[in-house]
Amino acid sequence: MKIQPYVTKMNNSPEYKQFIKQNSDAFLAAGFFIIDYESGNNVHQIDLYVPSKKKVAAFTLDKKIIMQMMDLMHAKAPEKLDINTKIDIDALKGILEDEMKNRSITEEVKKIIAILQTVDGKKIWNLNCILSGMELLRVHIEDDSKSILKMEKFSMLDFVKKMSPEQLKGVIQQQQGNAKGKVQASPADIKAAAGEKLKKLDELEKQIEKEKENIQKDISPVKESKKIESKLIKKSKK
Repeated sequence: MKIQPYVTKMNNSPEYKQFIKQNSDAFLAAGFFIIDYESGNNVHQIDLYVPSKKKVAAFTLDKKIIMQMMDLMHAKAPEKLDINTKIDIDALKGILEDEMKNRSITEEVKKIIAILQTVDGKKIWNLNCILSGMELLRVHIEDDSKSILKMEKFSMLDFVKKMSPEQLKGVIQQQQGNAKGKVQASPADIKAAAGEKLKKLDELEKQIEKEKENIQKDISPVKESKKIESKLIKKSKK
């Protein structure tokens, strides 16, 4: 499925027409999609950025159309997004599985949380994929070439270890509520959580790279390999 039908659905809705009257400077900034291969509870959301308000208008387009205004998650304003993509939403899983086979990753893809944005002029699919066996796969795909720019696998337990007691308590309460049919996380909540995970991963990567530089300055080449391994292990456990 292409993105265009969802944008057309949004543009034809009363919610959008009312919104654009009040925010004429808004432009298409991102697509946010959840593809759940187990439950089939998928989410299709189009985001518009409003420069004058520095906010994002998220239009959820499943069943009834819902518009939510949200604060910008990053200081940098998003780039405009061209909706003419080379990759269909339904094709993401196949691209992932082909690369997983090349890397001997045998787990099954259970859910894909996909964010499509323009980064430095290129359309990039930023994916967080939940795999069988409590694994999380983080992938960047360039839309034009359909090539994998980045693929990393993590244990979901690593995220639990990094969560504060308050955050962990909130997740447990939410899951208990979902099980009882009383609480349903909104697309905005899910997107915010996904963005927070991406931010933590980026911060961890920067810390590791900085630690590498410090180690290289302080130790001899002979002992470097073992000390890098030891320090990185300690850093990842914090």
